[in-house]
Amino acid sequence: MSVPSSVLRIKFLRESSRANPPSVATPGSAGLDLRADIEPETLTIAPGQRAAVPTGIAIEIETPGLAGFVYSRSGLGAKHGLTVAQGVGVIDPDYRGEIIVWLLNTSGEPKTISRHERIAQLILAPVVRPILTPVEELGDTRRGSGGFGHSGTV
Repeated sequence: MSVPSSVLRIKFLRESSRANPPSVATPGSAGLDLRADIEPETLTIAPGQRAAVPTGIAIEIETPGLAGFVYSRSGLGAKHGLTVAQGVGVIDPDYRGEIIVWLLNTSGEPKTISRHERIAQLILAPVVRPILTPVEELGDTRRGSGGFGHSGTV
């Protein structure tokens, strides 16, 4: 599978992050795995608690129209209950600070992560800035204003 590429400038904020840079797990992976760059060697997150986990990197997205999105790693979330706390983190193209991943422990037991462990994935995706146009009425659709469960599917 051919995946489009874009230049992503990366600044390593600590030598430990330079030795363990973000990487893709397979040639077809959509995201770069972000790693915990923590001191001391481990961090334990209690059930229901959140923790800010530094990655030791800052980035500059060179392609106009792209932004970075930080997603949970499916295995870490599904198997161990550690997810990105806010659902998805957004890295605006003009942000130059360290990428910090907020992890939430959704399990019923304390979870420990280790330095350089893969904790989240970074995906670059296009962003469209809407032009807000005030109107008195919106166009009609079959669904209308029906909310959850109103699309006719279960």
